[in-house]
Amino acid sequence: MSAAAKAPSPLLFFPAIFLLALSLLASPSTSDTESFIFGGCSQLKYLPGSPYENGINSVLTSFVNNAMFAPYNNFTVPAGTTSADTIYGVFQCRGDLDQSSCSRCVARAVSQVGTLCSGACGGALQLDGCFVKYDNSTFLGVEDKTVVIKKCGPGSDSYDADALARRDAVLGYIGASNGDGAAYKFYRDGWSGGMRAVAQCVQDLSPGECQDCLGEAIGQLKSNCGAARWADMFLAKCYVRYSEGGDHSHDGHDHNDDDEIEKTLAILIGLIAGVTLVIVFLSFLGKACDSAKEGK
Repeated sequence: MSAAAKAPSPLLFFPAIFLLALSLLASPSTSDTESFIFGGCSQLKYLPGSPYENGINSVLTSFVNNAMFAPYNNFTVPAGTTSADTIYGVFQCRGDLDQSSCSRCVARAVSQVGTLCSGACGGALQLDGCFVKYDNSTFLGVEDKTVVIKKCGPGSDSYDADALARRDAVLGYIGASNGDGAAYKFYRDGWSGGMRAVAQCVQDLSPGECQDCLGEAIGQLKSNCGAARWADMFLAKCYVRYSEGGDHSHDGHDHNDDDEIEKTLAILIGLIAGVTLVIVFLSFLGKACDSAKEGK
């Protein structure tokens, strides 16, 4: 067509920008429980379209389905004719999560590990609120105290003996075995003054193996992180974390929902004001042009 396309009216941009800003308000940020901590994949690969790939898909689907009803489960899935084709899998949620939060966390972990470890025979991924792992070598019920990741916060000259005593007290509390006949606690959470610590073992371990793993993690944490104000020690089958005030978001990128809403509202107001000024200016310009034409 030879005729030029008709330019859209400036008024059409206003509802689009307004809806965009509203969508920012309505879109929730990623929950702290779903923040990434670590992930890894095996070097061994499988053939695309093989029974092993179908077995992995089955295990990952089982993670998601079972996490809607339980905070922990493990699976053994035959995916071929030999023992090397058997897939072992486990998922576990942090012990203080409700089932809905657990389910969302596991679904996100499955999505991420599926992308991260595409084509690999094994993969593991730890989010703040859950853990998933699968492999063709058996690891279920096997104690593993390998250090996977450690993080130590900054120390301080003002971090006095009293603070160290509170740290040691809370670590001693979560590391103690509950030998009172109660059900064994694979997840522990404790406070001492303003110091909080959490610990958890993967539940395929026996109580004795869990105690051994937590003891190793606490020892590693103390020797590696000294008088740090916060520290994380993740071993292959357990972890221990402590911090002042109980905040384990150490990367400097934690988000406060109220702050985010205020920022988005400020952006929204700015956009509305800016668009309004443009509309007023264009309206004034149009009237000026009409007046000039009438004067000719």
